[in-house]
Amino acid sequence: MGTRRHARETAMQALFCMDMSCAFTREMLDAYCRCFAPDEPQPPFFQHLVNGIIDHHDHIDGIIEQHSNNWKIRRMACVDRNILRLAVFELLYCADIPAKVAINEAIDIGKKFGSPESGAFINGILDSIRLAIDQGRLLRRSAVTEARATAPKAVNGG
Repeated sequence: MGTRRHARETAMQALFCMDMSCAFTREMLDAYCRCFAPDEPQPPFFQHLVNGIIDHHDHIDGIIEQHSNNWKIRRMACVDRNILRLAVFELLYCADIPAKVAINEAIDIGKKFGSPESGAFINGILDSIRLAIDQGRLLRRSAVTEARATAPKAVNGG
């Protein structure tokens, strides 16, 4: 298994733990790392994923709900929603990761850890989000930053 796949799977497990505790915090992440991997440092990609999701949790959940027809995020299986959080973070905030890679990794992790329907469920939501990005209805983080940098500055009249 590749190091990024391992980091994604471990990140999903950490998010699952946080989700079950209703605490998406760095303190909970530290507790997870102390309990489940006390003797090994967590790879930077793992840290990047989990800390990014902690920082953008509400935004990511809103995007998932917006693109999941008739599903509230709290009603989704815990494994599925945390895999979706990982993939949506990658789609929106990791410009170096192609959308196809983020989606395929999420589907594979869903098949490994989720229910028999998880892969198709995850694929459907992520494909909708990818389409919104491709059509410009949803901006990747790098695109948002670039758009803000090139937007004309407002001038206060006075």
